[in-house]
Parts: sequence; C-alpha cells; structure tokens
Amino acid sequence: MRTIPDLLAEQPFFAGFGAEELELVAGCAVNLRVDAGQYLFREGDPADRFFLLRHGRVALEVGSPHGRLVVETLDEGDVVGWSWLVPPYRYFFDARAVQPTTAVVFDGACLRDKCEADARLGYALLRRVSEVMLSRLQATRVRLFDLYGAPGAVGSS
Repeated sequence: MRTIPDLLAEQPFFAGFGAEELELVAGCAVNLRVDAGQYLFREGDPADRFFLLRHGRVALEVGSPHGRLVVETLDEGDVVGWSWLVPPYRYFFDARAVQPTTAVVFDGACLRDKCEADARLGYALLRRVSEVMLSRLQATRVRLFDLYGAPGAVGSS
C-alpha cells in the first residue's frame, strides 16, 4: 500500500522535496474522496484546507447575476485552495467536483505551523503556490482576451 509521502513524491507540485520534507507535509494530510456534484469548499468559507487532486476534475466557480460561472477546471496533479496560506484565510471561489474525485487534503493551519517552524519548507511551499497563482492569473488573462478581445484588435470596439 502506498503512503501519503509516496503519493506526494509522484506529484510535480512536490518535485524536489526530500523524504524528510515529504514526511513533514504528509503529517498534515489525509486522503479524500468526493462524489460528482459535491463541494470541496464554498466561497467565504474559512480556508483551512489545501487539495492536491489525484484523480477526477474540479470546477472553480463564482456566482454572477447570470448564475454560476466556471472560472477554471482543474484535473489530476493540480492544486486547489491556496487561500490557506494568506490572511484572511477565506476561499474566494467555490470548488465543485464535476467527476468523482480523489485528493490528498492538507490541514492549512498544520502546514502554516510547519512553515513557521521550518523556513526552508515554508519558502519551498510559498514558491510553489506562487508559481500556481501566477500560472492561473496568466491563464485568466488569456481567457479574458478570448472573451472580450484585446483592445485595438480587429473586430473589437
């Protein structure tokens, strides 16, 4: 049977982590399974968990006057819920499983405590979460250009 450190070692998000670091973060983690349609978290909830998707698909959604809008769809190997790292520790989106999904879920307070106690670990996690945030912001920018068109582009007003 594979352990949580074994599962984490296979994930690109944790690439470069040594066995000791994987054991540290695994001490804050459990496996989770959710059915299609279930929410991992809702907008405004305390951001007390962080998810590494192992299988399945999760939609990040926001409410709008026109109903629920899917901001992004995340798959195996993606991380969800980085608000655990930055005050006020509240989620800004809903995260809904669109397929049966399994994930490793981390206790945010436990991870923050370990990051405070071990600056190297804290920096490594912060760097990885920052890379995810940057990637998602860039992808959102591209989607906005696709949706609204770049200023001055042919056919835009």
